[in-house]
Amino acid sequence: MKDALPPLRDVVGAHRLVAKKSFGQNFLFDLNLTSRIARAAGPLDGATIVEIGAGPGGLTRALLAEGAAQVIAIERDRRCLAVLEEIAAHARGRLEIVAGDALDIDLGELVGGRRPARICSNLPYNVATALLTKWLQSEPWPPWFDRLVLMFQREVALRIVATPASRADYGRLAVLANWRAATHILFDVPSAAFTPPPKVTSSVVELLPRATPLPCEASLLSEVTEAAFGQRRKMLRQSLKTLGIEPLALLERAAIDPTKRAEEIPVEGFVALANALKEIRFDSLSQ
Repeated sequence: MKDALPPLRDVVGAHRLVAKKSFGQNFLFDLNLTSRIARAAGPLDGATIVEIGAGPGGLTRALLAEGAAQVIAIERDRRCLAVLEEIAAHARGRLEIVAGDALDIDLGELVGGRRPARICSNLPYNVATALLTKWLQSEPWPPWFDRLVLMFQREVALRIVATPASRADYGRLAVLANWRAATHILFDVPSAAFTPPPKVTSSVVELLPRATPLPCEASLLSEVTEAAFGQRRKMLRQSLKTLGIEPLALLERAAIDPTKRAEEIPVEGFVALANALKEIRFDSLSQ
């Protein structure tokens, strides 16, 4: 369904909007691409979609045109709010605009009981990883969203979907993402599609929350992976010393070879390490 609004380039020109590097902005004007991203988040009938960094509303318009029941657009650049208000005026109550920083907003509370709900965003590059990490550590789990469809720089996308088989990209982000979600790169977006064009290719990634991820505390998994990948070229018996306990005892309890390196350990292994760390700390407090 096409909206009755002027072409996005004309709207941006009329409001004299220029993408700001400080906001991690790159405007996407290609209607075919914004529609493709919106469809990737579908089916949208009856769904509430949270969009982070809506900017001048290219993807916002596509989500509404593809039939989203409700779009909650979060934008901290106040220059863009007037443009989003123009879209809201045509959206018949289907667009809610929230001025603020997504890192400081409880999205679950914002969405409330509206289901199904998901996040679909061309994320600002400078906060994309921080936002994803925050969402992956949501409690309780399963979370309030049933899907994440997000655009990242391709190098970040590769780090999200990586496995030990792709050692250069495999790290803390991959462990956190694939512990709690099934991850897939859907398609790439060339830099020429953006204004201004970034120096890198982008990729749209889908993350589907696992209903029953392996039992583990997110904070401990984060702590273990940060220690292990913080010195990724060293054997685990060395890199895990930063946890403040005897690494060999931890590795023995988790049934992991102490000569292995972080990039060789699958998600299951890091979950075992996090659970072993919890047990050892509990034992030390009980003594």
